[in-house]
Amino acid sequence: MKTFGVPGAFPVSRNSAITFSLLVLGILAAFEVAQVIITNDLASLAYAAILTFGLAVTIVILNDWKRGLYILVAWIIFEDFVRKYLGNNMAIYFAKDALAIILYFSFLWTIKSKGIKKFKVPFRVALFLFFLLCLVQVFNPASTSIWYGILGMKVNFLYVPLIYVGYAFIESEEDLRRLFSFLSVLILIVAGLGLAQSIIGPSFLNPEHLQDDIRGLSTLYRATSSGLLAYRPTSVFVSAGRFQDFLVLSWIISMGYAAYLMLRHSRGRILAFTALGVVAAASVMSASRGVFMWNAGAALVVTAGFLWGAHWRQQGTIRVVRIIYRVAFFSGAGILILIALFPEALNSRLAIYSETLLPQSPMSELAHRTQTYPFQQLVHVFDNPRWPYGIGTGTCSLGQQYIIRIMGAQPMSGGSENGFGSLIAELGILGLLLWISLGFSIAISAWKIVTKLRRTPWFPLVFAIFVYAIVVVFLMMYSGNNAYQDFVLNAYLWLLLGILFRLRLFPKAFEIARPEGDLRTG
Repeated sequence: MKTFGVPGAFPVSRNSAITFSLLVLGILAAFEVAQVIITNDLASLAYAAILTFGLAVTIVILNDWKRGLYILVAWIIFEDFVRKYLGNNMAIYFAKDALAIILYFSFLWTIKSKGIKKFKVPFRVALFLFFLLCLVQVFNPASTSIWYGILGMKVNFLYVPLIYVGYAFIESEEDLRRLFSFLSVLILIVAGLGLAQSIIGPSFLNPEHLQDDIRGLSTLYRATSSGLLAYRPTSVFVSAGRFQDFLVLSWIISMGYAAYLMLRHSRGRILAFTALGVVAAASVMSASRGVFMWNAGAALVVTAGFLWGAHWRQQGTIRVVRIIYRVAFFSGAGILILIALFPEALNSRLAIYSETLLPQSPMSELAHRTQTYPFQQLVHVFDNPRWPYGIGTGTCSLGQQYIIRIMGAQPMSGGSENGFGSLIAELGILGLLLWISLGFSIAISAWKIVTKLRRTPWFPLVFAIFVYAIVVVFLMMYSGNNAYQDFVLNAYLWLLLGILFRLRLFPKAFEIARPEGDLRTG
């Protein structure tokens, strides 16, 4: 063993020297931590912990991009929770983007080294044309800052490569079950926390002093004509709107995954259906008319799709009916528990829905919010003389308040609360046409997979992903571009599309209704 030291002193081994050095560094670090605690500077301690954790996570992702995907999909959901407890720090806000880029680098390096066959996106031409127009519009002279363009490119395209990651990730049904079981756990946690917050109030899951930019987003209430108040929960997010969008995503995907398990596997059913019931209860308690209507409509469409995709012979119909029964049972169970334990909290939400959504109610806003107002916002865009060619990428994008506050950019006017109107305002009429072309290309290519996997155990899952894509790309755009540009919905959209296209390669050997044998062979 190699030793060193001064003459006449005890010899010291290299390992002993390293151990001693680490001990000294540990003592110094402990002293600094103690000083931070004494001075009550816990924020600095939190930043140091996050930085250390971030370096460790980076190493993990670079070593294994599949583990990196799990980390990214979880961090995207819980990033807001960390951010709002650290004063809405923008460094935290961009952590998910850094993780995504590191994941892409690790993924590309693996593909290059292992020679994995590349996936050709069916709608790549439409996607490229829309990307090219957005890139050109970054330099639109009407835009007051190039930072708007950078923001627009980020929110529109940063997570598009997840379609390749999702495609390569699913190599077997075990990969599929593990990923969706992980998503079910995340859904159960986030929806459960939001459900609890809807009853406890904004003091739960929110710091005592919220930063100005997000205070209004985290403390919203709705009131009934009779004076009942209903808090709009945010769960782990900084805004009620993001939690509401997440509930729509969770509801559609949970239905598809639970139905897939009913047709293919017995493992994981309790988790999937429990998550479904919690999401149903959280949706009702969200005090959001949009969530209530989107999820009710999605339930009808997905149920009809399951019946259409079933094999109408022998056991096929029975299995599909059993799926519908269990979805209704777990959803109803969640509502019944609310009625039994928290009737007042539930009644205030039901009063809001009945007063503002029922057509016969004198205070009904159904027609105004679903038809009149969005159409007015679309028509309003044409008052701007630059509507034929737009005012630049990102000028109407989600998050522009940060460009104004941090980069000092001059505020832009001419936006719209109609998503299609925002496309015209930013990119001109050509932008709207290219978006519609991209949307139809996605829908047509996804529908081909849906029809190909009809009467197979994978059909409910691909049909649910198809419905989710249509909701985000087309239907939600009518009431604003927030859904597509919300990083949670956007990232999951591209990831799920990649999984959908991968599932088309799965064997079609197991039919939903077959005279002999059981589908659940896994």
